[in-house]
Amino acid sequence: MTAGPEEKIPAGIRARLRRPRTLATAFAVVHLVFLIFLLPLIVTGDVLSDVAFYRSWAFDGLRDGVWVGITEDWVYPVAALLPMIAATALGYDLYHFTWWLMFTALNAAAVLVLTRRGKRIQGYPAAYWWLAATSILGPVAVGRIDGLTGPMVIVGLVLMTARPVIAATILALATWIKVWPAAVIGVLLVASRQRLAMLLTGMAVSAVIAGITAAFGGLEHLLSFIGAQADRGMQLEAPFTTPGLWQAVLGLDGAHVYHDVSINTLEIRGAMGAFVADLMTPLLFLASLSVAGLLLWAMKNGAARGQLVLLGSLAMVSAFVVFNKVGSPQFQLWVIAVVAVGLAFDRRRWMVPGILMLVISTLTTLIYPTFYGELFSLNPAVALLLTIRNVLSFVVLGWAVRGIVRAGKSAR
Repeated sequence: MTAGPEEKIPAGIRARLRRPRTLATAFAVVHLVFLIFLLPLIVTGDVLSDVAFYRSWAFDGLRDGVWVGITEDWVYPVAALLPMIAATALGYDLYHFTWWLMFTALNAAAVLVLTRRGKRIQGYPAAYWWLAATSILGPVAVGRIDGLTGPMVIVGLVLMTARPVIAATILALATWIKVWPAAVIGVLLVASRQRLAMLLTGMAVSAVIAGITAAFGGLEHLLSFIGAQADRGMQLEAPFTTPGLWQAVLGLDGAHVYHDVSINTLEIRGAMGAFVADLMTPLLFLASLSVAGLLLWAMKNGAARGQLVLLGSLAMVSAFVVFNKVGSPQFQLWVIAVVAVGLAFDRRRWMVPGILMLVISTLTTLIYPTFYGELFSLNPAVALLLTIRNVLSFVVLGWAVRGIVRAGKSAR
């Protein structure tokens, strides 16, 4: 039998990597590098990326009483205000330092549950992998709210069997911060034995959030985030934008890059852009139903539920990425969160998406922020990098779907 990647590492090094102290050191180094990267911004009172919006929204509410999601419609679910307000604890100028503290604390929680507080040796490779993947996606990991919800999903998935109420609370709260964990919740409601706890806890969390929002007079805006993306065109980086991107690169059919200033995004307009944008919502709906149907079929055949939850979560989250009008780089944080849990439970089987996601993460960071200006200018080389990234996203989705089908067939 061919040795796996871990077995090729000398025994002495493997032994050191399995020590809690080594993992803790690696964690500290990674997050100190993040802090050093942010330090020039922190010392000048500046912030990175979308954190500028978070700070503005939080202080607009605290100073002027203008609360997005409560006094007006918002692109995010209302509980996204919680981390944004929490990051004001040390003041305006230290906002990103406080954000980094929250980011570090949640990543620490993810590493602790993956390794069962350092006691589960099988979880160490997954923890190192999570640190590596997060580091590769560095600017978006520490500059977008998805960098907080990713480790929350890891904690929720790992704890679902042993602590279903706690896990369901975390996942429900994560969904009310950024919608994407709903993909994982949907799979759990289909395939998990803890579906009743998931459902009741999710309803309770939602009721509390709705009640608090209503108490502040914002009930009419509670679900405004659902329609916020409806009128958007196809974002430049979205997987299904790839043909339109090459039409624009080659100057065909009137395809061109359009800067939507109102939401600060780049889109491909012209050619088939509007038609493809209209297809995305029904395609995502059909893809989600298809994944749920495959899970029910595999369960009926007797496939292991734990395996189906992880494969289904990867398939559903990947579908959320692939069949999306938006192609933001932080979407890869959604996928690597699920892959990290898969690696913790079955490292050999999940090696394929593990390797693929490291490649996808590297390409994503090369595209944004490294060469994003060249992509805007329709540089063919950068367009090729984006094309490879998008094709690999389809491959990850296909791997997950194939895994569900194989689990169902082998069980039967």
